[in-house]
Amino acid sequence: MNLVTVSLGSNINPTHHIRCCLDALADTFGHLQISRVFESEPVGFADSRNFYNLVVAFHSDWTPGKLQAWAKQLEVEHGRLPSTAKFSPRALDIDLLTVGNACGIIDEVVLPRGEITDNAFVLQPLAELLPTECHPLCGNSYAALWEAFELGNQRLWPVDFSWRGRWVSQADVQQQLATARS
Repeated sequence: MNLVTVSLGSNINPTHHIRCCLDALADTFGHLQISRVFESEPVGFADSRNFYNLVVAFHSDWTPGKLQAWAKQLEVEHGRLPSTAKFSPRALDIDLLTVGNACGIIDEVVLPRGEITDNAFVLQPLAELLPTECHPLCGNSYAALWEAFELGNQRLWPVDFSWRGRWVSQADVQQQLATARS
């Protein structure tokens, strides 16, 4: 069983779609580790709707190809067609970040995903969720990578979010961590 990490994002009815995705992940893979949920401005395109982003970790013996196919099918079920432009609003975006310590192109999936070290909306929730886990390529912990990360124009902040009757994220919890970097 490998530790799998995925990033989730949505800027179309995000509370609904993120909850549906968490339901599907839990129903399929069992116990989930879930980061706080962050709201962020879109990166790479000019749509004015902000995203909700988070990282989820779980254990699975599925191959990267099977995980990727499952994620893309769930995106389609939530209205994202394969022909949709890359930088456009989306109900659900699921990106496979890591599968254990796998590195390289496996089943046509690039692991680990480059966005881990490029985007605050991926790295901050990953660093909070799994601070001592190490990036499979560079070997640095996610906490160390986040500490060294240059935010630039990327802005994100925690938001209140509940799922299955419990708080996943509360904006005022560890608020100093989020605002210290902005």
